Amino acid sequence: MTPLPLNPSLATLPVYQPGRPIQEVARELGLDAADIIKLASNENPLGPSPAAVAAMEQAIQSLHLYPDGNAFYLKQKLAAKLGVTTANLILGNGSNEIIEFIGHALMAPGAEVVVSQYCFAVYPIVTSLFGAKLITVPAKDHGHDIPAMLRAITPQTRVIFVANPNNPTGTLIPAADIERLIREVPSNVLIAMDEAYVEFLDEPLDLLPMIRSGQVPNLLLMRTFSKIYGLAGLRLGYGIGHPDLIAALEKIRQPFNINSLIQAGALAALDDEEHIDGTRRNNAEGLKLYEDAFRELKLTFVPSSANFILVRVDDGQKVFAELQKLGVIVRPMAGYQLPEWIRISIGSPAENQRCLAALRQAL
Repeated sequence: MTPLPLNPSLATLPVYQPGRPIQEVARELGLDAADIIKLASNENPLGPSPAAVAAMEQAIQSLHLYPDGNAFYLKQKLAAKLGVTTANLILGNGSNEIIEFIGHALMAPGAEVVVSQYCFAVYPIVTSLFGAKLITVPAKDHGHDIPAMLRAITPQTRVIFVANPNNPTGTLIPAADIERLIREVPSNVLIAMDEAYVEFLDEPLDLLPMIRSGQVPNLLLMRTFSKIYGLAGLRLGYGIGHPDLIAALEKIRQPFNINSLIQAGALAALDDEEHIDGTRRNNAEGLKLYEDAFRELKLTFVPSSANFILVRVDDGQKVFAELQKLGVIVRPMAGYQLPEWIRISIGSPAENQRCLAALRQAL
C-alpha cells in the first residue's frame, strides 16, 4: 500500500510537551487528583477574575450562536486600554496562534529565523513547520545576547523572536539592549517581541509608543490573557503592530478563532484591577519565598522577572519524578537543553510552602 505523501518537514518536526495535567498524573500514580498541585505551566494560582467568570456564565446562554468573528467590543476595549487603534490589533487562539500567523506570513524554505538559546519551544516548532532555517544564538547568563543576535542576522533573515521576560529562564533584557535591537534590525526583518509576562514587571519598557507612531512597521508585540488574567484554559493572545502588518496577518486568521466565552471573559477581566493587583502581589511574595529558600538550600537559581523560577537540582528529571510522587507537578527542563534544572511556577502561599517541603524531601 502506498503511504500518504505527507509533508516531509513533519518527519523531524518536534512536538511541544506541555506541563502534565493533574488528572493524568493522578491516573498514572494512583493519587487523588484533589491532593495534587500543579506548578508546571505558569498558570495564575488565583484563578480567573471573578468578574470574568460571571460574564462567561452569562455568555453560556448564547452558545448556539457563532461568536463575533471580529471580536468588535473586545478589540475596542483592548485598543482603548493600550492607547492604540483596533487596526493595530490581531487576536489569536493563544499567543501560539499569533506565532503561527508569523510563520504563514514570513517563513518558507530558504528563510532564516533568529532565536536565543533557551527560547520558548514554539518558536523552533513553527520555524520547522514552515521549512525555514533556525539560527540559535548562545545565551548569555541564561538570557538573550542581543549584540550576538544582531550579528546573526543575514540577508535571508525574516524573523527574530525575542521574549522579554524570557520563558523558561525568567530573564529580563536591559532596556538599552531592546532599544538597540529595534534600532539596528533591518526594516525587512520582523521583530516578534513576546511580552507574555510583561504585566508582572514593576517598570516595564513601554514599546507601545513605537506602535502608535507607526515608525517601526517591523515590530510586533505579542501578549496574552493566559497569565496575569488567569484565562489560560480559554486561549486568548493578541498581537500589536503596524496596521499594514496586522492587515496581512488578518488574511491568515481563521474565522471565529476567538470563541464567545473568552470574548466575554476577557472584556470583564480587563476591568478587574483588584484581581490583577492581587496576582502581582502574590507573585512577588512567592518569588521572594523561593529565592530565600534556594539560598538556604544552597541551590543555584536564575533570578526571575516572570511568574516562575528556574532552579538547578542536578538531575531535573529525577527530582521532577520524585516531586510527582509527592503530588507536586513542576516542569523538567531537559527539553530546553537544561537537564539539571526544573522550572517552578509561582503558586498560592500554601502551594509554594508545600512545593518547597516536597523539594527538600526529594533532594
